[in-house]
Amino acid sequence: MTTRPRAAISWSGGKDCCSALHRVVDRYEVVAALTMFDEEGARSRSHGLRPELVAAQVERLGLEQVSRRCAWETYDEAFVSGLEELAGKGITHVIFGDIMFDTHRAWTEQRSAAAGLTAVQPIWGEPTALMLREFLASGSEALIVTARAKFLDRSWLGRPVTAAMLDELEALGVDPCGEHGEYHTLVVNSPLFSRPLGVRACGHVLRGGCWALDLEAAPDGEGWRA
Repeated sequence: MTTRPRAAISWSGGKDCCSALHRVVDRYEVVAALTMFDEEGARSRSHGLRPELVAAQVERLGLEQVSRRCAWETYDEAFVSGLEELAGKGITHVIFGDIMFDTHRAWTEQRSAAAGLTAVQPIWGEPTALMLREFLASGSEALIVTARAKFLDRSWLGRPVTAAMLDELEALGVDPCGEHGEYHTLVVNSPLFSRPLGVRACGHVLRGGCWALDLEAAPDGEGWRA
């Protein structure tokens, strides 16, 4: 029997990292999820999610949660610290959900190497429309939690991600996966989840040119899902 390498997923809570995880679960023993939060630990750095939402996702994936708090100025150092913690647990590989931008791929590979880990990019270079369709075809579900006002108005907040959305996004000049920061998502169900994640809306805000939906976890069987 071949032993699969122990790995962690760099987990934002959105569809791209979930798609990356789907692609590697048969090749790696994924045991942990690394998420970065703001200095107070109140919101995730990438998607602005409450920590209890991320914890609920990670628990449903059956993974150990590893996190760090940081300012944007200290993100690099904190991220490497998180990677070093993973390496100390016998993890050898880190899975990333990046699709484009060579500079970011180089950054993840360099930081992983600095911690003695190997970066894995299973969806790198894929057509983004294909990746959106693959995510949905897997049976996964996600909600839009941020929308950049330059491209998408407030009405996009909370919308479930669907294949029918592709034409709308294209007409608005938005990348299908929001790879230029046009939108971010929260995964609320996946074949890898032990059970769906229900959420409740607590309001929304326009900050830094971006609409953001505030969500909290709801008890099992309750709340809003895709």
